[in-house]
Amino acid sequence: MRETELILYTDCEEGSLLQNMSWLMENYDSEFYNREDKVSLLYECFHDLMSITAEHGFYGNLWHCYLTNLCVNHENAYSTACEIVGTIEGSINELALHDFTIFKEYFEYDFTDMFQKLQVTALSIMLHYEGSSSISKIYNDRIRTTICTTAVRLDEAKNPAEMKDIMTGFYRSFGVGKFGLHKAFRIIHKEENDQAEIIPILRIAHVHLDDLIGYEIAKQKLIDNTEAFVQGKKANNCLLFGDAGTGKSSSIKAIVNEYYDRGLRIIEVYKHQFKDLNDVIAQVKNRHYKFIIYMDDLSFEEFEIEYKYLKAVIEGGMEKKPDNVLIYATSNRRHLIKENYADKDDRREEDMHSGDTVQEKLSLVARFGVSIFFGAPTRAQFQTIVKQLAKKNQVRMSEPDLLAEANKWELSHGGLSGRTAQQFIDYLLGRQS
Repeated sequence: MRETELILYTDCEEGSLLQNMSWLMENYDSEFYNREDKVSLLYECFHDLMSITAEHGFYGNLWHCYLTNLCVNHENAYSTACEIVGTIEGSINELALHDFTIFKEYFEYDFTDMFQKLQVTALSIMLHYEGSSSISKIYNDRIRTTICTTAVRLDEAKNPAEMKDIMTGFYRSFGVGKFGLHKAFRIIHKEENDQAEIIPILRIAHVHLDDLIGYEIAKQKLIDNTEAFVQGKKANNCLLFGDAGTGKSSSIKAIVNEYYDRGLRIIEVYKHQFKDLNDVIAQVKNRHYKFIIYMDDLSFEEFEIEYKYLKAVIEGGMEKKPDNVLIYATSNRRHLIKENYADKDDRREEDMHSGDTVQEKLSLVARFGVSIFFGAPTRAQFQTIVKQLAKKNQVRMSEPDLLAEANKWELSHGGLSGRTAQQFIDYLLGRQS
């Protein structure tokens, strides 16, 4: 086989399996190598394939799923161009067709003779593996199923050109690599190279905008800004502030779920990671997707200076923030940075220009073009939220009893808020038989 002749799809992740299988396809019948070594290598390949299958939740022809997974994750000049416009023009199509000719050979390879001559026919289970109910540790169910069904379509393709068209359609619909196949990310700092690595978050809350009851004006402001962003129009960084438990974080999660299919992605960043912001932005600025850098429960104490890194990234650094990146933050504080009355005391000896100190602290919030207030609901609004949540979750209780219990619950569980209402409904659901 011609794994070394690939032009675009080189250095594939998990590529050692592809290299080892290629070697076996060429040499399994050779008398130059002893049978025990070839059988040992084949079992090693099978072990690697089953490990990949367990992590990804693949089923069907595992060899085909593995090859398809290599294609959907490989970021190269062809795949990253297709994620933007779909079918592209130019000579790069000839290079892609060359590679898909090799992939076609891999898809059509018949393992029967190899398994028989090496006396490992039990391994044929990898060609019709049943495991569609297994859970993927890498993808959500929709992406996992799409990869498995795409593997079937690639196998049924009449020629390399048709395989290329199938993958082009996949790239256009889902994108390529981790940014194409996942919607939410976090970052970790790699000490060995002193760089930030963007890691997919595999399980996120499936909250949707319709699930958030109330705050219609606040939600609409967030929707309008995000809609402009995904359309490529001018949009602002957003600060969602207000009382605890009012749905600030849930609104941002819902926005990402709503606009994921239109190329919106979210990267969660914590306060101690602000030094990595420039590195993170550099990794995403040339991608087709729109990225929200999400900072939850953002606030700073007097002694914390991380806000200065954030100020420079939002506005004020030498390099312009790319058009495909916005910052969305939530906070219980309107001005983000803790202020003391002493900050306003012009008579302080330790700071002759205390007005400048106050302005420096307030300038961070000014760099969020849109500020959206989420206030605690009134009792009537709280009861409306409770009633709608109860109806949605099919809670079996009369309305008078429901509201009476809700009023008692909020008195000892954090007061009037959407979070308290949801916790009360969860409590009732836990008691239902």
